[in-house]
Amino acid sequence: MKEYLKIFILPLFVLISVSVASQRQIKSFNDGWQFSKGEKMENERTMSSDNSWKTVSIPHTWNTDAYISKDYYRGVSWYRKSFSLSKEEKDKNLFLRFEGVNQSATVYINGKLVGEHKGGYTSFTFDISGFCNREGNNLLTVKVDNSLADIPPISGDFSIFGGIYRDVWLVSVPQQHFDLSDNGSDGIYIDTDNVSEKSGSYTVKSTVVNNAPNKATIKVSYTVVDINRNIVKTEDIKYSLTPGQKKTFSNTYIIEQPLLWSPETPNLYTVEAVIKEASTNKILDIVRSPLGFRWFSFDGQKGFSLNGKPYKLRGICRHQDQMPLGNALTDEAHRRDMQLIKDMGANFIRISHYPQDKAIIEQCDKLGLLVWEEIPVIDIIPEEESFGDNCETALREMIRQHYNHPSIIMWGYMNEILLVTQRKHKGLELDALVKRELALARRLENVLKEEDSRRYSVMAFHGSETYNQAGFQDIVDVVGWNLYQGWYSDNLSQFDAFIKKQASDYPKKPKIISEYGAGSDRRIHSLQPQRFDFSIEYQQEYIEHYLPVIEREPYIAGATYWNFIDFGSAQRDESMPRINNKGLVYADRTPKDVYYYFKANFRQDIPVLHIASYDWDKRTGISANGTDVIQPIKVYSNLSEVELFIDDRSLGIKGINNYNAVWNVPFTDGDHYIEAKGVYKGVEQRTGLPISFTVIPEYLNRKNFSNKELAINIGNNASYTSPETGLTWIPDKPYTEGSWGYIGGKVETTLTQINGTNDNPLYQTMRMTPDKYKFDVPDGEYEVELLFADISGTGASIAHTLGTTDNNNQIRNEFDIIINDLIVDSNLSLDDSVGKYYAIRKKYIVKVEKGENITIQFHGILGKPFINGIKLRYL
Repeated sequence: MKEYLKIFILPLFVLISVSVASQRQIKSFNDGWQFSKGEKMENERTMSSDNSWKTVSIPHTWNTDAYISKDYYRGVSWYRKSFSLSKEEKDKNLFLRFEGVNQSATVYINGKLVGEHKGGYTSFTFDISGFCNREGNNLLTVKVDNSLADIPPISGDFSIFGGIYRDVWLVSVPQQHFDLSDNGSDGIYIDTDNVSEKSGSYTVKSTVVNNAPNKATIKVSYTVVDINRNIVKTEDIKYSLTPGQKKTFSNTYIIEQPLLWSPETPNLYTVEAVIKEASTNKILDIVRSPLGFRWFSFDGQKGFSLNGKPYKLRGICRHQDQMPLGNALTDEAHRRDMQLIKDMGANFIRISHYPQDKAIIEQCDKLGLLVWEEIPVIDIIPEEESFGDNCETALREMIRQHYNHPSIIMWGYMNEILLVTQRKHKGLELDALVKRELALARRLENVLKEEDSRRYSVMAFHGSETYNQAGFQDIVDVVGWNLYQGWYSDNLSQFDAFIKKQASDYPKKPKIISEYGAGSDRRIHSLQPQRFDFSIEYQQEYIEHYLPVIEREPYIAGATYWNFIDFGSAQRDESMPRINNKGLVYADRTPKDVYYYFKANFRQDIPVLHIASYDWDKRTGISANGTDVIQPIKVYSNLSEVELFIDDRSLGIKGINNYNAVWNVPFTDGDHYIEAKGVYKGVEQRTGLPISFTVIPEYLNRKNFSNKELAINIGNNASYTSPETGLTWIPDKPYTEGSWGYIGGKVETTLTQINGTNDNPLYQTMRMTPDKYKFDVPDGEYEVELLFADISGTGASIAHTLGTTDNNNQIRNEFDIIINDLIVDSNLSLDDSVGKYYAIRKKYIVKVEKGENITIQFHGILGKPFINGIKLRYL
């Protein structure tokens, strides 16, 4: 018992004594800031007050407007903070560390320029020792600009939020300390080599600075502790430093029978690097770095291997914003995201398209998530030489700042670099741009290997053979393919064919699916899902096709789904303007149903049983003559079979195929309870979900229609539910005798934002030149509401939609509206009143007598008549 206590208590005592005696102090510098948007003269020198300044806390962004406007503010803003030094800080070297300022930061203290940093996604540290008043107040001012054209990214399919959006720290250290001036790193680099289950060597390279005016004799110790804080190994080395000297040391050690790091067993050691005075053993500085023992490889035919075994990379891409906060997330929010990804069963994350908060990398180490991290070189490469320099700086900073993290296996530096280039340029101009992009790729590849020869390099290509033909594949270690067949092109099976051809043509080149995804909008549902309808059901169909192919083919090292979240992309319109909605979770991090398909695939250690209708728990359907409405209910599960119930009535047992099963469920008007049951390792599993169902009669009479509204989503096979009213606009349908619907006409669609409404998808389809809409209704008085938005002009598009553009002609449309042979509106032209892409609603009271029913017609005057939606209500 005494032996055990000695072993347990000793490491604890050592760590506590180190912490108490350590002379390095780090404190948050996030509070007490003031912010002012716009360029202002003399801001670096004054704390004068005017109405433009407001108090903010860090993290902060000024670009929550990016969720509202395409033309969100990109320009200059200022931050300032008054501070004084504590008694302990006055005699120390002082450093200011910014974890993230987008895109450029110019820092002043007391009116003097401290330094400038270009790059919005890596941290930077400035030595402010010579700028601070040791007594009294100091004024820190920071000029921030997110509009510069020589800093990557110039553009991209995501919002470039400006601000000091990650933590700021004041670091005070004694005159002998680990180097804080090396590209935002801690001055410590750890390599592992010759790793096996029997032993593993690790090399610690550290740089120590002596800022004292006299010689210093120090001891540098490296102590390795395991996850339980037990000391595994410790080594001391004695050094002498001349005044002002900066010296780098490199030492290699071996640990026998190391606990290997993997996603399943993320055994994480910590290296505690300590500087002590040689004569007194007084601790001067301490830096802690993660250490993980693992080895890995990529192969063109066998895929990826980890610790000597084949290993499929099951991953996801992740942007860093959260509506309405922008990119100014707390560490807790970042850690929450990593936990959600891990809970889904993923073992891999592509941190896209830029380095993200250090809290993420730390959590990947601890939870066990392999990492691909990259810098944001996207779209066209400009001619400015400074752009290439800034790319190189960003790459070096990313690698040096995150070098020690065992979770990282790949560094990346380009994403879809030819996509915009090929669309905007042709001929000799295109050739020149491709040549410039190749030159930058070779430059960055050389920098990457110079910085880290042990990890793999990777680029992400979009689905074009031009990358191979131009020679990009020859530069990089691993090729990532961003493939969207079945979303940006017509056929899901094109994905299978494309990746098989790559494997056949380039068998030795390792490859990974770096993006695949489809958009989904919780308001949109379809029993006949189609490409680009943004229905929840099509996203599920798309993913259910891709994932089995990825899992089945050994030459595919793995894949990262695009994207973890519905994220901010200010240039996008589509069903949710300013948002790319391909996420597996909503912006608020509520999982979509399809999240559980991944979980059922990836998690075999726990039971997964999920009724995939949380995204559609308020349903509407059409019933003929009061019969039940049959609609599908899907269950995602890793069980062998599942039984489904509605209101305690069994709908039968089904085997699970491709981790799902579907039942045709009979619904009636009102509330229902769906329950699923199954068995996992001998233990019964069950889950349930309430569903509210509204029946719309196909044949209308006073009894079945008196308290309902018939709302038609014209030109669309999907239903749309307005979150503001809860009303569901059901799919368009042709007229049949005794019922209701359209006669004639042609469907037109757009992806462009519709102004004047929050129900954007409702107006993005229309029926042009219909002969009529007819409703066979009983006699009585009705309210008829007609919805219009002229989408016949050429809509805006962005390059990242990969070929999906609007095909309508810019024309003027003018027509009369006729209800039951009476002109109720004449010469209607939205061009004259509100313009293109603007929603209007018109209501009319119609009295039906003698069985005449309701007929809505349109008489064209100029161009073509159209209609976007119809709502009918019995008064």
